[in-house]
Amino acid sequence: MAGNNPEIRYLTPVSVEVKKKKYCRFKKSGIKYIDYKDPEFLKKFLNEQGKILPRRITGTSLKFQHRVSQAVKRARHLALLPYVTDLMK
Repeated sequence: MAGNNPEIRYLTPVSVEVKKKKYCRFKKSGIKYIDYKDPEFLKKFLNEQGKILPRRITGTSLKFQHRVSQAVKRARHLALLPYVTDLMK
């Protein structure tokens, strides 16, 4: 009988997702100060609309996430980064 077959076969192989361990790039690189006058570096922490990416996506530690958000806010105040945009990247 075909219904009692203990072996299950799929048409496509079952993919097993291997998640890479997130790390804080600031701790790994030894960066102590985040410069608000460098908008190209700060754009890595913004999405297409200009919103600041959360820690769970970037892997940044809490201490440096506060510093990144403060630097982005300062850069926005000086018009180095936009507050809102359609397509930033």
